[in-house]
Amino acid sequence: MTAAAVTLPHRRSLTVRLATPRGFCAGVDRAIQIVERALEKYGAPVYVRHEIVHNRHVVERLRDLGAVFVKDLDECPDDRPVVFSAHGVPKAVPEAARSRQMFFLDATCPLVSKVHVEAERHYAAGRHIILIGHEGHPEVVGTMGQLPPGAITLVETVEDARVFSPPGDAPLAYVTQTTLSLDDTAEIVRTLKERFSGLPDPHKEDICYATTNRQEAVKRLAEGSDLVLVVGSANSSNSVRLVEVALRAGARDARLVDDASRIDWAWLEGVETVGVTAGASAPEELIQGLISALSANFDVTLREDDGARETVTFKLPRALTA
Repeated sequence: MTAAAVTLPHRRSLTVRLATPRGFCAGVDRAIQIVERALEKYGAPVYVRHEIVHNRHVVERLRDLGAVFVKDLDECPDDRPVVFSAHGVPKAVPEAARSRQMFFLDATCPLVSKVHVEAERHYAAGRHIILIGHEGHPEVVGTMGQLPPGAITLVETVEDARVFSPPGDAPLAYVTQTTLSLDDTAEIVRTLKERFSGLPDPHKEDICYATTNRQEAVKRLAEGSDLVLVVGSANSSNSVRLVEVALRAGARDARLVDDASRIDWAWLEGVETVGVTAGASAPEELIQGLISALSANFDVTLREDDGARETVTFKLPRALTA
């Protein structure tokens, strides 16, 4: 007997374009490794001041391994290691840790530390510093905490730049948060320079290479995509910026999703091409999980875009490699 033919239900075709680069940057990778190595070397618990990086899945996995995430150093015992997050901390935090003779590991991204050094250099030269960034973001709190109160003025928007009034007659300089929108920041800087013609540029761009590369990649992605899905958590500045950049670059729609379970399939109605990328704190397995979910619902053709190939790595603290 011949087996009856099986008719499979028709699945609509969908082109999925995958951005390059995407996901983890060198600073995030280093910060996560610091927590993992500390747990291996010193055992659990290892305390982490603030989320090590802004991704819910990363934080939950490390918590399962024995990391304890706290908001303040006061929540940490004196006899256990503590890690400072990749976003950086005010100077008062390591000073307090030293006064308590705590063992601490600083996971601040070296590119954030560069901004700290730059701000200190400007201050030592007698300049008042304008910090372009988002109020309340840990990186901004950490940068402002490198110097005495009043040494830095935060500017968040073009309107802030228009109304900024220098405190006194000191010369000015500016630094920026590392995870901002390139285009928005350029507009703010342009506004400041129109008002203060002698405003010097940083020796090297403060917005980090990973933020720059991912925003340029999502611009290319958006040009031919009906929908762009950005994998990342809502508190991740660089991930939120990717959604904004995609919309500005021409994507009909762009959405931030923590993982594949957050997809609203109504978004895919009438969509022929989906662009997929991820913020710098999102693991690759979340991206692959999202592609698998799309493949389970559509006849997917996967294309990986060309883009910058990142080879940057940062050394771990000597205490973890000795």
